[in-house]
Amino acid sequence: MTGQACSNTDKHGENVGQVRSTMLSEKDFLFLAELFKALGDYTRVRILYALSVSELCVCALAEVLDMSQSAISHQLRLLRAARLVRYRKEGKNVFYALDDDHVDNLLKQGLDHIQEEGQV
Repeated sequence: MTGQACSNTDKHGENVGQVRSTMLSEKDFLFLAELFKALGDYTRVRILYALSVSELCVCALAEVLDMSQSAISHQLRLLRAARLVRYRKEGKNVFYALDDDHVDNLLKQGLDHIQEEGQV
């Protein structure tokens, strides 16, 4: 609503100053947007949810999600680039897990939010 005057100019300046003093850098906003973009894909969210339950290899993820291994691998590359998953090698096997507790908390908080709103 550009062009309309605020009716509470006393609080306006204080609020603007407070917000400006806490603004993130452009780089941080870009990284945050990329994080949410990575989380904004149905398949990637399914993979993250499965990994929140257990560490899994690509073939196990493919079986759980009823998808091809190549499709899973493609999504895992994107999730690794976003630092949402990590992997470890055990001989010739590669196992994937959530990168850290922050990712698990993001999933849990998202689920709590949608369940609270009655959307699930």
